[in-house]
Amino acid sequence: MNTPQTLDQIPVTALKGVGASLAEKLAKIGLFSLQDVLFHLPTRYMDRTRVTPIGGLQPNVNAVIEGEVRACDIVFGKRRSLVVRMQDGTGGITLRFYHFNAAQKNRLTNGTQLRVFGETRRGAAGLEMYHPEYDLLDDAAPLPLEQHLTPIYPATEGLTQPRLRTLAAQTLKWLNTHSLRELLPDEVRRQLNQSSLADALRYLHQPPTNANVHLLMEGEHPFQQRLAFEELLAHHLSLLLLRRQTQADGASQLYINKQLQADFLAQLPFQLTRAQTRVFTEIAADLAKAIPMLRLVQGDVGSGKTVVAALTALAAVANGKQAAIMAPTEILAEQHRINFGNWLEPLGIKIGWLTGKLKVGERRTQLAAIANGEAQVVIGTHALFQDAVEFADLSLIVIDEQHRFGVQQRLSLRNKGTSGSLRPHQLIMTATPIPRTLAMSAYADLDCSVIDELPPGRTPITTVVISDQRRPEIIERVRLGCEEGRQAYWVCTLIEESEALEAQAAQATAESLALVLPHLRIGLIHGRLKPAEKDAVMAAFKGNQLDLLVATTVIEVGVDVPNASLMIIENPERLGLAQLHQLRGRVGRGASASHCVLLYGSPLSNHSKERLRVMRESNDGFYIAEQDLQLRGPGEVLGTRQTGDMQFKIADLQRDAHLLPSVKEGAEHLMAHHFTLCQEIIKRWLGKSHVYLQV
Repeated sequence: MNTPQTLDQIPVTALKGVGASLAEKLAKIGLFSLQDVLFHLPTRYMDRTRVTPIGGLQPNVNAVIEGEVRACDIVFGKRRSLVVRMQDGTGGITLRFYHFNAAQKNRLTNGTQLRVFGETRRGAAGLEMYHPEYDLLDDAAPLPLEQHLTPIYPATEGLTQPRLRTLAAQTLKWLNTHSLRELLPDEVRRQLNQSSLADALRYLHQPPTNANVHLLMEGEHPFQQRLAFEELLAHHLSLLLLRRQTQADGASQLYINKQLQADFLAQLPFQLTRAQTRVFTEIAADLAKAIPMLRLVQGDVGSGKTVVAALTALAAVANGKQAAIMAPTEILAEQHRINFGNWLEPLGIKIGWLTGKLKVGERRTQLAAIANGEAQVVIGTHALFQDAVEFADLSLIVIDEQHRFGVQQRLSLRNKGTSGSLRPHQLIMTATPIPRTLAMSAYADLDCSVIDELPPGRTPITTVVISDQRRPEIIERVRLGCEEGRQAYWVCTLIEESEALEAQAAQATAESLALVLPHLRIGLIHGRLKPAEKDAVMAAFKGNQLDLLVATTVIEVGVDVPNASLMIIENPERLGLAQLHQLRGRVGRGASASHCVLLYGSPLSNHSKERLRVMRESNDGFYIAEQDLQLRGPGEVLGTRQTGDMQFKIADLQRDAHLLPSVKEGAEHLMAHHFTLCQEIIKRWLGKSHVYLQV
């Protein structure tokens, strides 16, 4: 006896009316099987199950109304339109059509009874509907109302809502005769009190008239939560499989050399904070294992991640291995080179250096030193991981400012370990605090440590929000500060992410400030400068040869000038909170009281006001990150390159954060006891996007 096919085995062409052309359109939105159609869930609903009296209508609401046509005229204004006046016993409304024909006008004669569905808007003469759907009512054969809430699906060109609804309704009938595999084991479902998958899908495609519309609209209905749980589980499992794959080959065990570590700490002009010590203890425990470390270290701006990275590199060198430190920009890489050189070279450790700007001869020398092991700690940009670079025995990779690199880049690094089948340990660092909810999902393949304490002596930064109409006052403040011997940043931002335009804006600002502040030494730095020019300007600023540095957001990460205590950020409303916090962290590194001025362009939207309020009230990067997540969503907070692998169909990281502990627990249970199901859950929810696992 043949086992009936499951819905994931039946192609969409089995549905009535789906030929090759329509199948091609469905494939564009990832619908290949009947299971895919069921998992293409509505994003919202419209209520067409009840008629609203015209007199009870509110603006900006979708509603069904019934009434009689009282007038129908073609009106010639800026655009020709068909204007229909309609009334019931409670009030009147105007229907307006810009696209119409003569037949339509002839049907909508006085006295015609209509049922209309559309969105109400305020018009010049009361409420209006633009291009509503309508049906003519016939007393002899009354038109039945919808029996379910009307779903609105994610669509693409050539796929209308009625077509998608028809396909979903057809597929639900198949669900009566063919099974949909329940991939969650019974023990997981019982523990979570989960309903069956088939029941949840039937309900969400055709919610009954008594459904709680508010819960459905908010995505908080138990059936939506059932599916959100499974989708979050799929993403979590994909990252756990990625971790397993990364750690499958093993790694060198690196043990701490207590004497070398003591010598390192003794020469530092400061003591480690308790948080730095705790995080390094976690790292040391990872390094001693025979599997590659995969650890993310988060620390707010100025919390001292670089020292922790240097201690970790020291552990690699003490075991006769190499360490590589990768930074996203040459400015930041240069700063690491200086810091690591100051700390490690006195201990007899040789520092290598590799960036895109090296001359051919110098590059050749550096490549040779890396290949023969002479360079024990190698610092550079992404140039480190080009094919031409060969390490003698790489056992540790430190990636700084993880949010600047995508998952793919992070994964490709593991191929640089050259000790047989062993892979390097990976330490990922970021000064962009990632909200816990995001870290649990976006970085499920990494262990997380947080440096949640600033070194003593750091002065808090006072932030003020001022309209650019008060620009002369701010310029005067800059003049006074610089004359007292302090240094300042003036940051220019633009809406368009164009280096050329940003460079022009910064150039113009530097020139106008030079006119009104002729006594100050003003420097300029932007993305269009050659690396050597950037370095020269930064060196001059660090060496106190410049009073004021006009810059674009290229200075966001890594620049450390203790004497700089004032920062002006123009048009801060155009930047994300995390980026603003990063920029602000460039001041407050010395003993002087530090200030940040957010110089906004008027008028501000309510959304922008709220964001700048958060900046003014808090210096806590983690609180700011949480607020940023709420205001902008995960894609913006993590950066698009990072979240390309995290497109959710129904789950929402902010809304469904309460599910994540159960998701984590469920994922670990499945990995341990139901491994074969893991790939199937991933395939169901991520489809072809899970191929990033194969990198």
